[in-house]
Amino acid sequence: MKTVTLTAHVNGDAIELDEPFPLPRDARLLVTVLPGSAGDSEAHAWYGLSKAGLARAYAEDEPDYPATMLRSRAEP
Repeated sequence: MKTVTLTAHVNGDAIELDEPFPLPRDARLLVTVLPGSAGDSEAHAWYGLSKAGLARAYAEDEPDYPATMLRSRAEP
């Protein structure tokens, strides 16, 4: 099995993965506890805003721009 990094959290009783991932029985794991801070909720809020902005910028109705509209920057 390749090494993979997964995000997880403690639900109060046990460690839970944030997204499903098939782990074989007796899989060896390394657990790193990250420092928490009051700013975590603010960081999550900024992440949500960024994600929403990118979703609007790259929405399904965004026109495709042909390569002929691209130009390189002029060299000095």
